[in-house]
Amino acid sequence: MTFSFKTRQTNIQQAKDQTLDLLVIGGGITGAGVAVQAAAAGMKIALVEMQDFAEGTSSRSTKLVHGGIRYLKTFDVEVVADTVKERANVQKIAPHIPKPDPMLMPIYDEPGATFNLFSVKVAMDLYDQLAGVTGTRYANYLLTKEEVLAREPQLSADNLQGGGVYLDFRNNDARLVIENIKQAQADGGMMISRAKVTDILHDETGRAIGATVEDLVTGETFTIHAHVIINTTGPWSDKVRNLDSKNDLPEQMRPTKGVHLVVNRSKLSVPQPTYFDTGKNDGRMVFVVPREEKTYFGTTDTDYHGDLNHPQVEQSDVDYLLDIVNHRFPEAHIKLEDIESSWAGLRPLISGNGGSDYNGGNNGTMTEESFQRVVHAVEHYLDNPSTRDKVEQAIQEVESSIDNSINPSQVSRGSSLEVSQDGLLTLAGGKITDYRLMAEGALAKIQEILAKDFQKTYVLIDSTVYPVSGGKINPQRVDEELAELAKLAEAKGLNEKDALYLAHLYGSNLPTVLTYEEPIEGLSARDSYSLNYALHEESVLTPTDYFMRRTNFILFIRDELDAIKMPVINKMKAFFNWTEEETAKHTADLEAVVAESDLKKLKELGQ
Repeated sequence: MTFSFKTRQTNIQQAKDQTLDLLVIGGGITGAGVAVQAAAAGMKIALVEMQDFAEGTSSRSTKLVHGGIRYLKTFDVEVVADTVKERANVQKIAPHIPKPDPMLMPIYDEPGATFNLFSVKVAMDLYDQLAGVTGTRYANYLLTKEEVLAREPQLSADNLQGGGVYLDFRNNDARLVIENIKQAQADGGMMISRAKVTDILHDETGRAIGATVEDLVTGETFTIHAHVIINTTGPWSDKVRNLDSKNDLPEQMRPTKGVHLVVNRSKLSVPQPTYFDTGKNDGRMVFVVPREEKTYFGTTDTDYHGDLNHPQVEQSDVDYLLDIVNHRFPEAHIKLEDIESSWAGLRPLISGNGGSDYNGGNNGTMTEESFQRVVHAVEHYLDNPSTRDKVEQAIQEVESSIDNSINPSQVSRGSSLEVSQDGLLTLAGGKITDYRLMAEGALAKIQEILAKDFQKTYVLIDSTVYPVSGGKINPQRVDEELAELAKLAEAKGLNEKDALYLAHLYGSNLPTVLTYEEPIEGLSARDSYSLNYALHEESVLTPTDYFMRRTNFILFIRDELDAIKMPVINKMKAFFNWTEEETAKHTADLEAVVAESDLKKLKELGQ
């Protein structure tokens, strides 16, 4: 199978020439999850995405498959149970992407603290039970103040009580999307990037039967007809609904903006992901995460009303995060000029859902006795699900003071599946960890509609065991199997570090990657294999696609980017047969993205 710009043209032609079972609008993680399950079930399916796959939101997360331990302090036991269960499912179907990476939570005695040492231990024990890791090497443990400082000597000692360590997973969000997209394509789906829906089509009865689509590469406008249409556009969900003249559902999205900043590890060194209250008594928490040779930190969480296509890091975001990180790590002295790269992304939150996100939540206090009652009730629930009413009763009886106002950090990450009167489905909300489960629910509804209204019967796959592209690895032996795959690259002459890099990036697809042996002038063997594979098998259309979303050069390997960007552009020019004008445009687009990630304008204003 190849999946290139040539495949794209074939996909468009095939999508135009037939009535599909399903048209998916939106190629982030939600749409990709729907697509892979639909294609695996044998449905005739096309997916259209107006940007690159994962460009809008799904490459701009905190890059964790987070378990949501903070939910436990705000009573969302069922949310945590679902989240950790889904995290395990994602690790099974994409074992080369999410990797276990235990999280350290330093505990400070200060106003608005999420946990104290007692309550964090209770929460972690409950969390371990829900995650099924009690008694394993990933079981939680407490650290004394001295042990926390020995592990992270840059941390502030003021008011530090100690810390807790519990299981979490790091993630490569954009890679998770493209591996789902590739699998859907391999299973017969038509995956089309840079194709924008401009209108929803209806038959004479008013039923939604397709969409008008603009090819943003060629300028062509065409139509796709389908029995079922599903809107999976995240923050753009309301905009797509508004394209549908027959839609009868109200707007529901309340996007918030999150920002992350990247510095060299020498400026801020942590041995593992670290998660702490901001210290501002504002209901937010901040991550500090080691990645490659860098450390990144975030996130802010503010309501967003700007251009959905182009959220940006602003000076206020930088000031907020630097203030927090320099307070927690007082010897770091991080300044604007130390920031090597950055990203801003939108969370597709659903308005009106009070509750807690992992980054924020209710600041109401709860007595330890009440918290213990919840814990004991949940323990019984795990042994006997029929006692769920006792969990609900314990929660209702909890002594707490709850602020009924909903700030941006308190909007639920819950998802919703709604059907408009004309049949348009909208699957919105949620988070990356839940994408498979969200898609499973949507597929059940799509299956029902196809059977009832079109007499078309499909048997759905068990998506908890259906690996994505690159994921044909035993999830119990990930490190061992990736090391074995890396030996194949070493046999081609790559050093151990580069071989492991490719194995972790491509998983079980590495043997295919290594068939693309053509050397590229100006690139190492590692990067030649990577770029050739991306062009032929990962539907890369621009240099930014490659540097930002198929690899992490812009964000985490910034040091190497300047030396290889022209060799990559020159290869693309030849591969796509670009004119000088087209090459100049793509080069300028890349330079603009890099300058924005570098915070070039903010740095110039600060001089």
